[in-house]
Amino acid sequence: MGRVFNFNPGPSTLPLDVLKIVQAELLDYRGTGMSIIESSHRSPEYDEINESAMSLARELFGLGDDYHVLFMTGGASSQFAFIPLNFLNDGQVGAYVDTGSWSAKAIKEANIIGTAEVIASSKAAEYKFIPNMSDITIPGNAAYLHITSNNTIKGTQYHEWPNAGAVPLVCDMSSDIASRVLDFTKFSLIYAGAQKNLGPSGVTLVLIRDEFLQKCKDGLPTMFSYKTHAEQKSLYNTPPSLCVYIMKLVFEWIKNQGGLAAVEKVNRAKKDAIYGMIDGNPDFYKGTVQPGSRSWMNITLRLPSEDLEKKFISEAKAAGFVGLKGHRSVGGVRVSLYNALPLEGAQRLAEFMSDFMKKNK
Repeated sequence: MGRVFNFNPGPSTLPLDVLKIVQAELLDYRGTGMSIIESSHRSPEYDEINESAMSLARELFGLGDDYHVLFMTGGASSQFAFIPLNFLNDGQVGAYVDTGSWSAKAIKEANIIGTAEVIASSKAAEYKFIPNMSDITIPGNAAYLHITSNNTIKGTQYHEWPNAGAVPLVCDMSSDIASRVLDFTKFSLIYAGAQKNLGPSGVTLVLIRDEFLQKCKDGLPTMFSYKTHAEQKSLYNTPPSLCVYIMKLVFEWIKNQGGLAAVEKVNRAKKDAIYGMIDGNPDFYKGTVQPGSRSWMNITLRLPSEDLEKKFISEAKAAGFVGLKGHRSVGGVRVSLYNALPLEGAQRLAEFMSDFMKKNK
């Protein structure tokens, strides 16, 4: 088929098994004589998709019925504003940990609506590490504590969660959700754009504990209240039905792999293959973040010169490895290892890295 190993940071690779199901069902969804794209979101066929996707999300993430599963639009970036809009009351602050571009954007939006208090930051060190969570102090008037679990641009990731106590813990998991086993019940609200590990761009998954949902402010515009989407099971308005359908298929694919434990095992092997090449050749491949904060999903590195980086990216693309260019704000090379990238892709890229180094030392 001529498919490449897709290392794009998002929209990113999808499981081939899922794409084949979409292809087979695209013109005639289960005997309806039409595509699911054309079907009413009030139809029994779509209702089954919606209910199944919600049920699978709770099952995979180990959540009970006290969590609402929402399928929203506007990307994770809309959630930057949704959260303070719904939960910041007069006299309260939103507590934030600043670990990169996306958390900085969330802080900016919160300050438009209310007050964001940055309680820890690695900005002064160019976001090369995740602050020590045992050192943070949460303000007494905090409505919530917001963190960003993985940082796609700088290549850092949380490997220790803050102890928020009674303060609701909110997390942007856009780029590493469903990649490893976690106690997801630690969080009062999780949100994630689908286009990394869950499906195509166009839908954002929101998981919200009912106890936290009840704290949503009244009097908000209908579409800007979490309560609207929870009460209507994400069907108040026409949903991104194709995206939710594909997300449901991805949830089924994860379950068929053996759940998050099996996915984590493969992801660990993938990141070990690339980091092993970096650590074994520090004079040629240089990681850009502190080892204790390294991301499993987005590995960032530099080569001895920008010219070599351009050559590496060009030759890698010719060899079938695409999407390796670093973010435009930082340059370098970025290797995104999302769930759907097969282990073979990481292993073969490591071999390519070895060959490239030998030829260009």
